Amino acid sequence: MAAADMAKKLSAFIAVLAILFASGAHALVLPEDRADVMYHAYDGGGVTVDGPSVLVRKGYKEKVSAYANYYQDMVSSASIDVLTSGSKYSEERTEYSVGMDYLADRALISLGYTNSSESDYEAKTVSFGISQDFFGDMTTLALGYSRGDDEVLKNQDDGASLKMGDAQRQRYSLGLSQILTRSWIVSLSAETVVDDGFLRNPYRQIRYLPQPGEGDIAFAEEAYPETRNSDAFAIRTMYYLPYRASIRLEARTFSDSWGIKAENYELRYTHSVRSRMIFEIKARTYSQTQADFYQDLFPYENAFEFMGRDKELSTYSVNSFGLGLTYEFGYKLPFAKKHSASFYWDFMRFDYENFRNALLSRGGDGQPAEYRIGEEPTYAFEANVIRLFYTVNY
Repeated sequence: MAAADMAKKLSAFIAVLAILFASGAHALVLPEDRADVMYHAYDGGGVTVDGPSVLVRKGYKEKVSAYANYYQDMVSSASIDVLTSGSKYSEERTEYSVGMDYLADRALISLGYTNSSESDYEAKTVSFGISQDFFGDMTTLALGYSRGDDEVLKNQDDGASLKMGDAQRQRYSLGLSQILTRSWIVSLSAETVVDDGFLRNPYRQIRYLPQPGEGDIAFAEEAYPETRNSDAFAIRTMYYLPYRASIRLEARTFSDSWGIKAENYELRYTHSVRSRMIFEIKARTYSQTQADFYQDLFPYENAFEFMGRDKELSTYSVNSFGLGLTYEFGYKLPFAKKHSASFYWDFMRFDYENFRNALLSRGGDGQPAEYRIGEEPTYAFEANVIRLFYTVNY
């Protein structure tokens, strides 16, 4: 679970952006009947995550569209988090999703259910959304709600799993899209998330300085608050250029009750090449401040009520660059209207301002450590994400 967190968040974020832009760019209609087969892979920071995904969607009488999705992650981790206080491991996560959309006049009602399972984490999420067009389909208002009930476990050396606690997650969203001209659309969104329960990763540990004579360094479990509230606001705009291209901009802010404040900006350019190919290029930057209870090195055990050393709670930034290519095949299939293949690649650079590479203060094989504890260089790494799609519209 620990190693997959970052890769899952990045993949989910990319998918959410695509959905938001797609929903805001057109009047409300049911999605097309289609089948997608995807292979995804993440490699960076000692973590590799890869696996397949299959999605099938089918409509009925232009009023209802139902879908089913299968998604799998196979994880191998030797990340700095794992190696600092543990050893390399592998695991597998399987996710199933089903849902439906119902079109009622100018309103689109959506229902969904997702079940995600791995050896030490079980998650069930239900979601509801409604979108309504106004003013001649020039304005779209969208409301959404989802609730997740998670069970957090910890794998033991004997192969058993120890239950650590439960977590409940509620998400409220509001979106407004406005077509300003034939070529220009703007959307605003707000989101509030309320998390309760066991919110930390049971494998991650803090490090602290022991008492004199007790060794060089010691480790203890993290201690997190049992509640977390967060708010995010975003503005997105897309402009269609006269030569079969478009440019998209996004600005987003985030803040939570743990003291984290973040912002990100993205620029994306899409261009049609000839009649069957679409090329995409994008750049994104993200930065955040640390949580109130984060420290890289604590003075002693139980120094504070809440203590965390997860690098995702530290002050850090991510800069990324991506390319995408979609090609629609010219030959027809007997059962399909069209079919296409897509390739997407993202390169990411993570730079941590106050999370240090603790591995460099360890000696080994009779050799002294390269750095003293607390004086190690700050951590940084690079990652690559690829996604391959084959899509059939029928």
